Amino acid sequence: MAEAERPQIYLVTPPDATLEDFPDRLAEVLDAVEVACIRLSLATRDEDRISRMADALREVAHARDVALVIENHLLLVERLGLDGVHLSDGARNLRKARKDLGTDAIVGAFCGTTRHEGMNAGEAGADYVAFGPLGASPLGTGASAEFELFQWWSEMIEVPVVAEGALTADLVAKFGPVTDFFAFGEEIWREADATAALKRLIAPLG
Repeated sequence: MAEAERPQIYLVTPPDATLEDFPDRLAEVLDAVEVACIRLSLATRDEDRISRMADALREVAHARDVALVIENHLLLVERLGLDGVHLSDGARNLRKARKDLGTDAIVGAFCGTTRHEGMNAGEAGADYVAFGPLGASPLGTGASAEFELFQWWSEMIEVPVVAEGALTADLVAKFGPVTDFFAFGEEIWREADATAALKRLIAPLG
């Protein structure tokens, strides 16, 4: 795949990441593979835990010129010196996020498997739209984002698109020509060697 067409890599933290080991694991991956963006996505609602993790990951990311966004916690973006927010509910809060954070912040939206939701997010000012899952997953409704959705989006819409959810090397090979980013999370962090796992997944990109 030509360099100009090669999708960029986007990493999503595991929901149960801990300060004891995750910043070091992330740094190891960033030093081995070129990454465009990281999403802080913790399951906890504990503001202190989220803030301390954000501080640690911001140092790791910004030292390597990698953007760090946080999932949904709009009010924490400026307070913690982050680069933006990833909204998991499509276009619903996108205009507010853009207004509150300004034009320089990254505002992305997860839009499930529907073109309509993605178009709404794009019209509301999203910097990127994410669709997924690509692979089979027992989570959510069980629906997956179809190849045709990405193919249509890449041909018709200028807003960058992110492919995420249950990714495999075969899916990376298939969707590589029609997506701008691949977002990897549990696919790599559940492995003892996250760097090796990521390299295996992106091997089809050349």
